[in-house]
Amino acid sequence: MSNHIPLLKLSFGTASPLGATYTTDKEGAGSWNFAVFAPDASSLTLCLYQPDTEELLGELNFSGRTGDIWHVAVAGITEGTLYALKADGPNDSDLALVFDKDRLILDPYVKQLNRTLSFNERLYNAKSHYMLAKGVLAQQQFDWQDSVKPKIPREKTVIYEAHVRGMTMLHPEVPEELRGTYLGLCHPSVIKHLQKLGITTLQLLPVAAFLSEPRLNKLQLSNYWGYNPVSFFAPEPRYQYQDSVTEFKTLVRSYHQAGIEVILDVVFNHTAEAGEDGPVLSLRGLANKHYYLFESHADITDFSQHCNYTGCGNTLNVAHPATQKLVMDALRYWVVEMQVDGFRFDLATTLAREHKRFNPYAAFFQIIAQDPVLSQVKLIAEPWDVGPGGYQLGQFPAQWSELNDKCRDTFRAFWRGDKGVLPEFTTRLLGSRDIFQKHHKPACCSVNYLTYHDGFTLHDLVSYKDKHNWLNGEENRDGHNHNLSCNHGVEGPSKDASVRASRYLHKRNMVATLLLSQGMIHWLGGDELSHSQRGNNNAYCQDNDISWLDWHLDSDEEDFLHFVQQMLAFRRKFRCLQQLSLLDDSYQLHGDKHQVQWYLPDGTEKQQHDWHDPERHSCVFKITNKANQASLLFAFNAEPKALPLTLPERSWQLLFDTSVDKGLMQSRTSKLTEYQQNAHSISVWQ
Repeated sequence: MSNHIPLLKLSFGTASPLGATYTTDKEGAGSWNFAVFAPDASSLTLCLYQPDTEELLGELNFSGRTGDIWHVAVAGITEGTLYALKADGPNDSDLALVFDKDRLILDPYVKQLNRTLSFNERLYNAKSHYMLAKGVLAQQQFDWQDSVKPKIPREKTVIYEAHVRGMTMLHPEVPEELRGTYLGLCHPSVIKHLQKLGITTLQLLPVAAFLSEPRLNKLQLSNYWGYNPVSFFAPEPRYQYQDSVTEFKTLVRSYHQAGIEVILDVVFNHTAEAGEDGPVLSLRGLANKHYYLFESHADITDFSQHCNYTGCGNTLNVAHPATQKLVMDALRYWVVEMQVDGFRFDLATTLAREHKRFNPYAAFFQIIAQDPVLSQVKLIAEPWDVGPGGYQLGQFPAQWSELNDKCRDTFRAFWRGDKGVLPEFTTRLLGSRDIFQKHHKPACCSVNYLTYHDGFTLHDLVSYKDKHNWLNGEENRDGHNHNLSCNHGVEGPSKDASVRASRYLHKRNMVATLLLSQGMIHWLGGDELSHSQRGNNNAYCQDNDISWLDWHLDSDEEDFLHFVQQMLAFRRKFRCLQQLSLLDDSYQLHGDKHQVQWYLPDGTEKQQHDWHDPERHSCVFKITNKANQASLLFAFNAEPKALPLTLPERSWQLLFDTSVDKGLMQSRTSKLTEYQQNAHSISVWQ
C-alpha cells in the first residue's frame, strides 16, 4: 500500500459478487469488497480518490485471489470515495496482453460514475488519472413508493423510442435546469403527453455510461445517441442533475406510477475500446483476450486483430463465460435494482455468435429462457449485425420480439407507389407470417415500425428524396441511401399548400398502416410532433436542435398529432388489431379466433391469380370475429386515382378515411354499400 490511508483495514475479501459491494458482519461493521476478473494479471491495485478533487488518497494491493478473480475487502472507506483500478502483467499484443501498471482503468462492474467520460488525448497519453471518470463508493437507498411494474402484454405494447436529452431540451414546460436530464424526462408534462398519445412503453436510447469517439471530439461533435459503451451498469452522468442513480430510479418510478413501462436500448456487442489502436479503458486492461473476439487463420487465433462484426472496431465474445456473466449480471441489475421492464438489444446477432457463427440455440438464449428474472421481461432483438451471416430476422426464440425492417421498407414502398409490392404489403400488414410462422410464434414477435432513430424521421420521409448529412463531417457518405422516401416535388420545407397537403396525407396513410398492422408497435419519438432533422438520416453526432424535439406546433402539426392520438385509440378499441388469431393457427387456442377474407374493388372475392398483377396498388379485406361475427372492413388505395368500391355482402358504417377531414374521425351514422375511395387513402368500416 502506497500513500498510506489511515483507519483502513484490509482483508482478503471474497471472489463473489464481482465489483464493489458493501457488506456488514455480524457485529454490524461495514466494509467494501472488491472482486475483479483478471486471469492473466500478475497483480491488481485498488486506487482511491477524493470525491470532490479526484486527488489520490492511496493505492491498495489486491491481497486475495481465487482462480481468475482477484479480491480484497477494505473497511473504513468514507462514503462517496472514488475508485478505479490498475492491472500489472505481461504486455504482448500478439497474445492480446496489453497490461500497463501505470494505466488507470474502470471496474467493469462499476455502478455509478462521478462525472461524464470524455476522451482527452493529452491526458490519456500522459497516463494521467484525471483522464478517466471514477467509480463512486456509496450505498444506494431509494423509496420505490410501492410502485409496480405495469407488465403490458406484448400484443398491446406501443413503444415510444426517446432520447433522454433530446426529448426535453426544448420543452417549454420542463424547468430549464432539468432539461435534458432523467428528471426532465419524467416531468409531469412529458408523461402526460405520452399518456394522452396512448403509449404503453418508453424505450430509451442507451443510458449506460458511454464515450464519444476521439474522432468526433476532433470534429467538435459528440456521440449523441450513446452507442459506444464503457460501463454496462452505470447510468450515463450526462443526463444527471445531481445523482445519476437516484434520478434514473426516479424516472422509472414516475413512469410506473403512470402505468407506462421503461425498457432500455442496450449495447452488448462492442465497447468504446474500439480496435487495435483504441483506448484501454476497462475490459482490455483486465482480460482483453477473454472479453473480445479475435480473427483466426487456419484455426489459429490472431490475437493482434479484433473481429469487427459491429463496424465499431471490436466485438464482445458473449460466448465466453466471463463475458456472458458480465452481460447477464448487468441485465439482472437493471431489472432488479433499477426496475426496468425489458431491453432492446443492439445488433443482437452478435450476442448469439458461438464459434463466430449465429446459433439460434445459443447459450445466451438458453440462460435467459431459464432465468427467473430475465425470462419475465420484454426482449427485443435488432436481428442483425455486420458480420458474416449477420441478418437473422425470424431466427430468434418465440419469447423474443424482433425489429422487422421488411415491414418498414414494404410500407414505405407501397405508399411511395412502387410496383409489384402489394402481395408483400399484405403479408407484412397481417403479421409477416412468412417470417414469424404460424403454430410456432405469435404475430407480436414482429416489431413493426415506420422510422427508427437511425434513418429519416417520418416528416423527412415525405419531405426529402435524398439524405443531407453534411454536418456529420463525412462528406455525406454516412447513413443509408435506400430510404424509400418521397419529397412530393420539393426537396425540404415547403409553404406550398398542395405539397403540404400531399405530405400530411402520405404521413396519415403510413401511420394508419402501421397501427392497423399485426405485431408490436414501435413509434419514433417526435414523429407525432412532425419533427424534422432537416434531411439528416444519421444524426448520431448532432446534439443540437437537429435532434432535439420542437414542441411548438402549427395548425397542420396539431391536426396530425390529433390524428395519431385517434389512431392509437382506434387500435386499442378493437382486439383483432392487437392480436389476430386465425382459425388455422394452433399457437394460441384461448381467446377469440378470426377469419380474413380478401375482395376486389367490385365486392367479389379475390382469387389466386388476382395477386399476381404488378399494376394493382389496392386491396380490400375483412376481418371477422368467429365468436360474435363482428367484422371490420379495410380498403387501402395507393393508386393515383379514386377507386370505386362495392362494399361486400352488406351495408357498412364508415369509421374513418385518411383523405377526409384530415383523417380525423368524425361521427358518421349513415351506412353504405357503394363508396368512392379517394386516391392515396385508407378507409375502415364496421
